[in-house]
Amino acid sequence: MEFFDFTVFGFFAIVIGKNFFSPLNAQGQLLLSATTFGVGFLIRPLGGVLIGIYADRAGRRAAMTLTLSLMALGACMAGLAPTYAEVGIAAPLIMILARLIQGFSAGGEVGPSTVVLLEYAPSGSRAWYTSWQLASQGIGIALGAASATLLSYVLSHEALYAWGWRIPFLCGAAILPAGILIRRRLGELERSPRAAARGEGHRPLRALLRGHGRNLLGGILLLMGGTITAYMVIFFIPTYAVHELKLGEAGSYACALASGVLLAVLSPLAGKIADAVGRTIPILAGRVLLIASLYPAYAWLSSAPSVTRLFIVMVILIVPYTIQGAPSVTLIPELFPKSIRVTATGTVYSLAVAVFGGLTQPAALWLADFTGSRFAPAIAITAGLVLSTFSLLIIRPHIEDGADG
Repeated sequence: MEFFDFTVFGFFAIVIGKNFFSPLNAQGQLLLSATTFGVGFLIRPLGGVLIGIYADRAGRRAAMTLTLSLMALGACMAGLAPTYAEVGIAAPLIMILARLIQGFSAGGEVGPSTVVLLEYAPSGSRAWYTSWQLASQGIGIALGAASATLLSYVLSHEALYAWGWRIPFLCGAAILPAGILIRRRLGELERSPRAAARGEGHRPLRALLRGHGRNLLGGILLLMGGTITAYMVIFFIPTYAVHELKLGEAGSYACALASGVLLAVLSPLAGKIADAVGRTIPILAGRVLLIASLYPAYAWLSSAPSVTRLFIVMVILIVPYTIQGAPSVTLIPELFPKSIRVTATGTVYSLAVAVFGGLTQPAALWLADFTGSRFAPAIAITAGLVLSTFSLLIIRPHIEDGADG
């Protein structure tokens, strides 16, 4: 549900651009809307570090509960924000503040939730357990795309742009009561939060920067490739299909829905494979497939745009993304000792996503506009994937708590 709240903005980027940046032309509206979407990523490192430190000291469940209230607040603000026509420049400022709150929450959530899955997994099943972090993102994406598809289908164009786009944001606020109920029923996630805070954990950020810089850098580089691919495939391509290829909202969102479902279904399978053969082989295999297929798929879609081709392209790209994604999600927390694991995992994720996730959409739009080539974004993403894969030469997994290879 948190991923639904955070990502539904991406599916309504065109609608939000028209409502909150209306004085600009269509290209300017979309670019600033995508930039506002990216603002939520910029605050993620702060959320990842501060909430990560809180989790390493006070406990995983306490930190995870805190993020729920923040995400619900951000969703309500976005859903109730007045438009530019109503309050002028205050409208985009309110939306930016909502995105900052959501970004802080999302940055703080990834560390605790991923580490909880990893630490409570039986030996030999860590990748399968942790893969549900990626699967849950797929479910959130699918729910966001489903809401966008349904609203685009049942509402008129005027109604969707006037008020329909607000519905998913307000529905997303239901995360607060539902999440608190679920997490209370889970009971305590750690026997003694203070025990985990001994030694390095008293000052986890200092310990991370002083003693684990190599894995910090390698982890960020590793996630760079997965992040730019995810936001290119799941968010940019559907927006690009509507804005540039004129395929229509409903069909493009339906393809994004299919990719989210596929991500949710394939992630546990990819986790099982990573438990069986280790992390490195599926990461390399998925990256090679992505590098080989991203540009040809993008060019094939652009040469003769259709919803059918869009669906095929998104499916083709989401499969290798998931193959490398599930073991990557597991490998990141395995790089660090338990006493600083939440802080480290949250920092790696939030920095990688802040820089590369937040900039992917606006950078891709700018590249296509600046170069005049539809293929420029695909070339840039492919180069980023190649560079990111060299991270496997840098990282050194931290063997602890029966960690699997």
